[in-house]
Amino acid sequence: MAATLAEDPKMASQLEKVPQAIETTLAMSQSISQQVVGYRQMERAIMIGRGFNYATAFELALKLQELTYTLVNPYSSADFLHGPLALVEPGFPVIVIAPSGKMIDEMKAVIQKVKKRKADLIGISDHKEILDLVHTPLHLPCTLPEWLSPICAIVPGQLFAMFLAFERGLDLDRPRALEKVTQTQ
Repeated sequence: MAATLAEDPKMASQLEKVPQAIETTLAMSQSISQQVVGYRQMERAIMIGRGFNYATAFELALKLQELTYTLVNPYSSADFLHGPLALVEPGFPVIVIAPSGKMIDEMKAVIQKVKKRKADLIGISDHKEILDLVHTPLHLPCTLPEWLSPICAIVPGQLFAMFLAFERGLDLDRPRALEKVTQTQ
């Protein structure tokens, strides 16, 4: 919608690359299904995103909670450093969404701080340095402009949640307490 309203041919061209990027990312299913096994007993985690991917952190936290019944708290990297960092102890799962873009240096710094606390880091990124810093890299095989990155960055997380639910023997089609229709006043 933004590309259309802006009447920007460059944005429109970038947007046309999204379906192929998602298809390429979905092809990583086998790799992610193997990585999930080590998280079968995960009961809680922290999710960190920033910039355009701040909302991605919230969406992925929700997906993990809905499908795997894992308590996941999402934070922006800035908010996380002002208190919740104290929750991190050795082995604590911290999931970082850090595709290439303006926030990459800040996300590296956050990862370094969390790594010093010996957290179990899971990283969703297309940036080699980020992937080299984490214990469980969920590689984004495509680099999209930062404004489009959430569309693709959520996919490895969704696959992670799905395979973790399978690993736990949970029914993806009937998650407990999930209502498809809600009413508000």
